[in-house]
Amino acid sequence: MKPFTSLTAVAAPFDMANIDTDKIIPARFLRKLRSMSQGYEPYLFHDMRFDEKGLIRPEFILNQSPYQGSGVIVAAANFGCGSSREGAVYALMDWGIRAVIAPSFGDIHYANEIQNGMLPAILEEKYCAVLRQNLLSQPGGLVSINLVDQSITGPQGEHYSFEIEPVYKDRLLKGLDDVGLVLEALEHIEAFEAQHFAKRPWLT
Repeated sequence: MKPFTSLTAVAAPFDMANIDTDKIIPARFLRKLRSMSQGYEPYLFHDMRFDEKGLIRPEFILNQSPYQGSGVIVAAANFGCGSSREGAVYALMDWGIRAVIAPSFGDIHYANEIQNGMLPAILEEKYCAVLRQNLLSQPGGLVSINLVDQSITGPQGEHYSFEIEPVYKDRLLKGLDDVGLVLEALEHIEAFEAQHFAKRPWLT
C-alpha cells in the first residue's frame, strides 16, 4: 500500500450530502474485472456522470474540465454511507482521488479508505462549506493536505486542522494495510510460535 504523507491536488466540491456507495459505484459494475490495465475509474459516479442514454451530464462536477483531474473531493456530511462495498474506494483510487474531506463518513467506508491508502479527513461542516464555496469560485483550485501535522490548506490560503486516530494516522504514514500491520510484528509472532511449539512438541 502506498503511504500517505501529504498531497496537493485539484479538489472537486460536492455539495450533496449522503453520497452513498451505490452512487460512488453502482452495484452492477462490481462484477467487472479490475486489473492493472483497466481499473474501476470508468464506473466512478457512473449514474451521476452519464444519463440513461450514456451521454455525459455536463452539470456534474467531475465532467467539468477544471475538475476532471481532481485528486481530492470536498464533500458534505455522511460521505460513503450505505453498502460496505470496497469497490467504492477502488473506483475513487483508480480515478486518482487520494483524499476525501467531509464532516462525516459512513463508518465502513471510512475504514475501507484507510485500508487502501486513502485519507478520509474529517473537518467541521462550516469549514467544508467554505472550502467548497472557494473551489466553486476558483475552478481548478488546489487543496493541500499534510497528514504529519494534520493540516488542510484551501485554494485561497484558508488553513484548518483535522483530527484522526493515532493508529490510523500511523498506518497511513507507513502504508500499512491489515497484512502489512501483521507483518510489522512478524519477528514477535515467529518468536512466540517457536517458544510455543518448543514447549508443546506434540502439536507438530
